[in-house]
Amino acid sequence: MNVSEIIALLPYQKPFLFVDGIDEISGESVTGHYTFKKEEFFYEGHFKNNPITPGVILTECMAQIGLVCLGIYLLKEELESDNQKIALTSNQIDFYLPVLPEEKVTVVSEKVVLRFNKLKCKVKMLNTKGKLVARGIISGMLKA
Repeated sequence: MNVSEIIALLPYQKPFLFVDGIDEISGESVTGHYTFKKEEFFYEGHFKNNPITPGVILTECMAQIGLVCLGIYLLKEELESDNQKIALTSNQIDFYLPVLPEEKVTVVSEKVVLRFNKLKCKVKMLNTKGKLVARGIISGMLKA
């Protein structure tokens, strides 16, 4: 399965799609990226005169690239046959640096376990300088 097929199968669309591309993907890991544009809907009110990407949006970006893209790659047949989606079930994320408008981030995710259609991944987000923005564990499973 190629990258464009994976992105086409994502159950998101603008303004809630936080995947620009996938750089590498395998049965064990995925690396992808996204650039937060200055006109994103959430910057207007977060924070007044000092826009910073909300942590929940950073978590969503990590989940879309690190969990859903990898899950689509690993579970393509199950997803196509039953019209299922991968739903986030839990996350534990620690944040270290802010992400500003026009900043590109890279998400690196490693599969911890895939069992009974539940995927658990260790994820991290890096800025363009290679500095750690956030890291943690994200889990999800197939939902009809």
